[in-house]
Amino acid sequence: AKKPPMFGDYEAQRHWQEVTYNLPVQEWYFNNTDNDLNYWGLDYPPLTAYHSWICAYIAKIINPEWVELHRSRGYESPAHKLFMRTTVLVADVLIYIPAVVLYCLYLADGSSKKKVSTLFCFLLYPGLILIDHGHFQYPL
Repeated sequence: AKKPPMFGDYEAQRHWQEVTYNLPVQEWYFNNTDNDLNYWGLDYPPLTAYHSWICAYIAKIINPEWVELHRSRGYESPAHKLFMRTTVLVADVLIYIPAVVLYCLYLADGSSKKKVSTLFCFLLYPGLILIDHGHFQYPL
C-alpha cells in the first residue's frame, strides 16, 4: 500500500480539516484509533481547529473525498489546492485585513499619513504574502 506523504503544511491543514469534520470536539486533541496524533495531530490552539472545522464543512460540500476519515490521507489535486489557497485568501479578507485596518485606524498617536503607511506595511509585507498564500498558513 502506498504511504501518504506526511510532510508539508498542505497535508497538515488538509488533515486537520479531516479530523475536525469527522470527530467530536472532545477528541480533536487526543490520540485514538481515529485520531493518530503522530500523523499531523492538531498542535494549534482551538481557534485554529474551529477554523479548520469551518473549512472542512465547505470542503465536504465541494468534494467529500477531501475530508473522508482515514481515506483522504495524502489527498492532493489541483481543485483541492485551489480550495486551500482560496480558504487562505478568504481568511485574510474576513479576519486579518479588517483587524489590521482597525488597528491602524485606532493608532493613538499618529497622523493619517503614518496610519496609512503602517497599513500598507502590514498588508503588503512580502513575507506574510508568500507564507500565507504559497504555504497554506493562516494568519490566525
